[in-house]
Amino acid sequence: MSGLVPATVRIIGTGLIGGSLGMALGAAGADVQVQDISPGTTALAVELGVGRVPAPGDPDPELVIVAAPPDAAAQLIAEALRTWPNALVTDAASVKGIVLDGVARAVGPEMLTRYIGAHPMAGREISGVIAARGDLFRGRPFVVVPHATTDPEAVALLQGIATAIGSVPVVLPAAEHDTAVAHVSHVPQVLSSLLATTLLDPDERALALAGQGLRDTTRIADSDPRLWVEILGANAAAVTAVLEGVRERMDDVLAALATMPGDPDPAVGSRRALAELISDGNRGVRRIPGKHGGASDAFATVTVLVPDRPGELGRLFTEMGEIGVNLEDFRLEHNYGRQVGLGHLSVDASREELLTRELSARGWTVAES
Repeated sequence: MSGLVPATVRIIGTGLIGGSLGMALGAAGADVQVQDISPGTTALAVELGVGRVPAPGDPDPELVIVAAPPDAAAQLIAEALRTWPNALVTDAASVKGIVLDGVARAVGPEMLTRYIGAHPMAGREISGVIAARGDLFRGRPFVVVPHATTDPEAVALLQGIATAIGSVPVVLPAAEHDTAVAHVSHVPQVLSSLLATTLLDPDERALALAGQGLRDTTRIADSDPRLWVEILGANAAAVTAVLEGVRERMDDVLAALATMPGDPDPAVGSRRALAELISDGNRGVRRIPGKHGGASDAFATVTVLVPDRPGELGRLFTEMGEIGVNLEDFRLEHNYGRQVGLGHLSVDASREELLTRELSARGWTVAES
């Protein structure tokens, strides 16, 4: 062991997550060995700098990371525990309860002490090792999932690894983890896909009217069906519980819309029900942590008209720096039929007024908030 990362790490499964972990751990000083069921994927991982192919005479790994879907992870973890009797074994599956149960059935209690679950909370729309990035986990939660007999040193080790690759370590039991990811990851995927299916019916003229709101809410719909069938099946109980709540609110919306024409009073009945839905959504979205884990309402959005010409974005960012305002986040919304875009600048709320005033003084068109 050297520093925060083990000297030797074996990664089993070199897709997006396994590949990105290999790059990050290699940059942190680990000797990373890669292993994949596909020789072609292994070769590509080596070429991309994820790690190296194990050689005869190599020392046993101190840490084994199984980066496989939930339905395959338990068997691979059990095999790793048997193959390397002194190694700590973890995994990166996005559902933890079913994996832990599978490992517990496959190995004895003594071996089970060397297993600890993990879930680095990051991803991309593009899958496969070709999309791997060494900075994928930077600033993202890295969930450490111990069980009743996990060696306490294993928890500390994974927390150190998370820190070494730039993540924020969070310790949760398996059941709590699975409920949490149902809310923040799995149900959003289902709802985004459901919304995207409604786009199969309109003609192209209707779809030409699509704006940034539709793109934002359907962005994750373009995901791997096979992977998501496995994830949703593995976390079916938690996902079902959240979706039942969504169904209740949807029934309320449908009932309100059905009675709205005969309900002109905004203070009661259907109009009030719809207003409460939107208000509850406002409160919910404000609970999503912002940059560095702070409250999202600590930031304000300044919207600027950006001409569609080379160098305009660069000029905008340069002038923000001259004004002395740090850019926390940025989103560009293309304006249909016009040679301009809307640049949404997320900044510290205390700097909103200054930025608005100074950008306007420099000739930028800033939308009124």
